[in-house]
Amino acid sequence: MSGGGYLNGTAEAMAYSGLVWTNVPVLYCISITIAGVFYAPKMRRGGYITMFDPIQAKVGGRAGSMLFFPQLMGDVFWTAAILSALGSTMSLILDLDPVLSIIVSSCVSVFYTFIGGLYSVAYTDVIQLICLSVGLIVSCPFAFFHPSVDLSRVQDTWVGEIHRNQIGSYADLCCQIIFGGLPWQVFYQRVLACKTPSIARTSSILAALCSLLLAIPPAAVGIVGSATDWNATTYDGEIPIPKEYHSFVLPMVLNYLCPLPVAVLGLGVVAAAVMSSADSSVLSSGTIFAKNIYKDVIRPQASDREVMWVLRGGILVTGTLSCVLAIMVKTVYGLYYMCSDLMYVILFPQLTCVLWIGFTNTYGSLTGYILSLFLRVAAGDVLLGIPPLIHFPYYTEADGQLFPFKTLAMVVNFVAILSVSAFTRLIFRRGWLSTRWDVFNVIKREEDAKRTEERGENLMMKERDHGNRDLDYAQNEKMKLRDNDMQ
Repeated sequence: MSGGGYLNGTAEAMAYSGLVWTNVPVLYCISITIAGVFYAPKMRRGGYITMFDPIQAKVGGRAGSMLFFPQLMGDVFWTAAILSALGSTMSLILDLDPVLSIIVSSCVSVFYTFIGGLYSVAYTDVIQLICLSVGLIVSCPFAFFHPSVDLSRVQDTWVGEIHRNQIGSYADLCCQIIFGGLPWQVFYQRVLACKTPSIARTSSILAALCSLLLAIPPAAVGIVGSATDWNATTYDGEIPIPKEYHSFVLPMVLNYLCPLPVAVLGLGVVAAAVMSSADSSVLSSGTIFAKNIYKDVIRPQASDREVMWVLRGGILVTGTLSCVLAIMVKTVYGLYYMCSDLMYVILFPQLTCVLWIGFTNTYGSLTGYILSLFLRVAAGDVLLGIPPLIHFPYYTEADGQLFPFKTLAMVVNFVAILSVSAFTRLIFRRGWLSTRWDVFNVIKREEDAKRTEERGENLMMKERDHGNRDLDYAQNEKMKLRDNDMQ
C-alpha cells in the first residue's frame, strides 16, 4: 500500500484538507491488520492461488468471473493514482508536460512488468522499501527548516474540520477504506505465497505497521507545503497553487525547499515507490484474468505458454486504462479513495460470505451483485462526471450525496446474498422446486463439496491411524529392547 499514490496522496490531503481527512494511512493499517489476522490465514489454509479461487469454487466459474469487474476497476483506479503521482514527479524532475510524463511512466512500468512478471514485483519492492526508508527521512529536516516555511500559517488549519452535514459521508468513507481494503488481489498475491498461515498473519501485521510509519514523512511534507510562502522560493508558477496541481505538493516541496542532492534523492524515492506499486497493480488484474477467467472458464485446456501471453495482454490493457484515467482525473487522493469503492460495495460482502457463510450460493451472489452495483451507479460520481439517478436523503446540488449510500449498497449486498441463498437452498432441499430448475447446479456443487470434504477427512483419519500404529509398533520395540537390557 505504501506506493507513490499513497505518498503523494497523503501529502496532498494533509496540505489542503487537514489531518482528519488524511485518514487513509490509519484506516488502511486497520484494514491490512484485519485481512492478515482473519482472511489471509483462512485462504492460505485453503491452498488458494488467487483471491477469486474460493469465490469460483463456491458460486461457479462463470458467475465468479463476473466479480472480476470491480477488481479490475479497483486496480485501474489505484494504478491511475500511482501514474498520476509519478507524472507529477517526472514533470518537475525533467520539466516535461504532466500528460507526457504520465504516458512515459505508464509505458516504463508496463514494459518491465510485461517482461519480468512476478520477479519484477519482488525486486522492485525491495528497492522501494530501501529508498523510502532513507530518502524521505533525509528530506524532511531540510524542508522543515527552509526560510520560506512558517508553521504558524497552519497552526489553526492543519487538523482540518468535519462539518455537521459531512458526518454521514465521512463515516461512509471510513468504512469504505477499512472494509474495501480487504478484498485485494495485490495483497493476497503476496500472503498466499507465504509458507504457512502463521507467517502470512505475521507478515501482514508487520506490513500494516510499516505502512502507517511510512505515512508520517509525506504527512509532514504536506504540512510544510501548506505552510510555505511560495513567493519566497524559486517557484514561478501561479499562486495560490491551482487545484489541478494540488497533487504536486510532495515533489514541489522536495524540488524547491531541499538542496539539489537531497531533492534528487527524495524525488527518486517517489519514482521508485510508484514503479513498485504500478507493477503490482497491473500484474494483479492480469493474473486474475489469465487464471480465473481465461484458464478456468474460457479455455481450460490452455497451455501454460498460452496463459502467460494472456497474462501479458491483461497487463497491457490494465496499464492503458489506468494511463487514460490518470490523465482525465487530476487528484491523486481522489483516485486513491475511488480504488476501494466497488471493492467495498461489491467484493467485500461476496468474499466474506464465501469464506464464512456455508450456504452462500450463486443465486444469492448474483442478486447481491446486481442490486449493489445498481445502487452504487445510481448514486453518481463527481470525479467521473456521472450524474445521480437517485437522490438519497440529505442530497443537495452543492454538496452532492451526503447520505452513506455506499454502506447502504454494501448492506443490501450482504442481505441479498444471505436471504436469496438461504431461500433457494431451502426450496430445492425441501423439494418445493425440482432440482431440474437449478440452472446454476448449486445443490450438485454442495454435494460434491461435501463428498470432497468427507474424503479429505477420511484420508486424514487413515493417516492418523497409520501414524498411531507406527507409534504403537515403535513403543513395543522400545519395550522389547528395555526388557532385553534388563535381562
